[in-house]
Amino acid sequence: MSVIGKNINSTFVDVDAALAWDEVYSAPGVPRPLYKEIVDVLSNLKTVDIRTRFDQLGRTFAERGVTFALGGEERPFPLDLIPRIIAATEWGVLSAGIRQRVLALEAFLDDVYGAGECLNDGVIPRRIVTSSSHFRRESVGIVPRFGPRITVSGIDIIRDELGNLRVLEDNVRIPSGISYVIENRRAMTQSFGSLFTHYRVHPVDEYPARLLRALRLSAPEGVRDPTVVVLTPGVHNAAYFEHVLLARLMGIELVEGSDLKVVGNCVLMRTTRGERPVHVIYRRVDDEWLDPLHFRPDSVVGVAGLVNAARAKTVTIANAIGNGVADDKLIYTYVPDLIRYFLHEEPLIDNVESYRLDEPEVLHEVLEHLERYVVKPVDGSGGKGIIIGPQSDEATLLAVREELLEDPRGYIAQRTVALSTVPTFVDDQLVPRHVDLRPFAVNDGKEVWVLPGGLTRVALPEGALVVNSSQGGGSKDTWVLADAVSPTRGPVEDSAPLSEADVLARARRPERQHGPEPQSGFDQ
Repeated sequence: MSVIGKNINSTFVDVDAALAWDEVYSAPGVPRPLYKEIVDVLSNLKTVDIRTRFDQLGRTFAERGVTFALGGEERPFPLDLIPRIIAATEWGVLSAGIRQRVLALEAFLDDVYGAGECLNDGVIPRRIVTSSSHFRRESVGIVPRFGPRITVSGIDIIRDELGNLRVLEDNVRIPSGISYVIENRRAMTQSFGSLFTHYRVHPVDEYPARLLRALRLSAPEGVRDPTVVVLTPGVHNAAYFEHVLLARLMGIELVEGSDLKVVGNCVLMRTTRGERPVHVIYRRVDDEWLDPLHFRPDSVVGVAGLVNAARAKTVTIANAIGNGVADDKLIYTYVPDLIRYFLHEEPLIDNVESYRLDEPEVLHEVLEHLERYVVKPVDGSGGKGIIIGPQSDEATLLAVREELLEDPRGYIAQRTVALSTVPTFVDDQLVPRHVDLRPFAVNDGKEVWVLPGGLTRVALPEGALVVNSSQGGGSKDTWVLADAVSPTRGPVEDSAPLSEADVLARARRPERQHGPEPQSGFDQ
């Protein structure tokens, strides 16, 4: 089971980097079949050659504005030369598991803000939902007429010590990182394009067209040619680069709250040609800042009256307001049960073993051996607030103990997993570093499409298990092979990213008002 009640110590596995699953080597010096071609290529390169390509990646990112802030300084986002490879057969299982999870979370959100049958049937305690800081009572009764509540999701996946894939957490509010996926592939084809000649790799450039199609399909009833916009908090937001890139690739407006207003429950956009109705908003603004009439009255990045417009069904907001309740890490522990309840299926991908600290007996046993566990705030993101017991000193553990006693609902515990490793170029050496994977899925209400690839994040400091860029992490290009069994030499399927013209050929381009080039990076 993914959640253990009383006998939690019996399932504990000590973390040891040496026990981590090596994704490239099955034994010292013996590469796995998936990686043999890459190992052969790298073995013929001198360190200076690898360094030259590595530096070229950094320059490419700096020139395109693909940066992130660390310690107050904007830096090129670290992209490693060695890709992370996923076999076609394994990807089939993984993508099916992600679809299953998204559908279950979609049903959960629809139920929680509707009839509440899963609460009435005791699948999940009502108090767990209503006490979540991301449960928005303002969303009760707001039912998307066509589109789903979860248009975009990023489900974080790890591989454990036995090589099994597991879900680490869910991200169905406003998950970020897809711009890194697109830019990583662009940079790799420019700096190390010869490597692609050894593999047939699924492209990643279909994402903008898929997202735009899903957003247009979610438009209110009767709208035949919807106007879709990306709503950003502005240039100072850490994810601004992504907002700009997606708006440009989809050929739609990038707007701030000051560009929109609500009149008679209709959303209007100010343009150089006058005011224009807006029908779909892909928002990259958190709930609490989205509408000062319903949430924080001091918000200057939101749009007053937006919730009322959504309730009146004159505009669709993607992702829906209130989705964050499904990201609550305590509710994460119930997702396997939600899959069984709503879909009548067994989970295809297990959770990491997790423990509900609001249960007194579980809290007691975790506190007895706090140094063994990872402790996470249920509403945290970006790796903030995570305490890894085996890597923490006594003072830190003592402080965490006090916090858990004061607010057990605010945290969960998980066993410490030695995340799988992939060789990474650090200080002119190839060394193993822990990785995770964030695949992205687009739900158009009829189909959940999972981008073949995703963002592989790397914990760059030696021994680190937190992969977020705010904690010094980097990334790798993620290759999903098109072949059913093993890599073969063949044509490169993704020699260049999809151009804006290609995207616009798939979806008619609305009138443009503005569209700045990428200028800043973002944090995961």
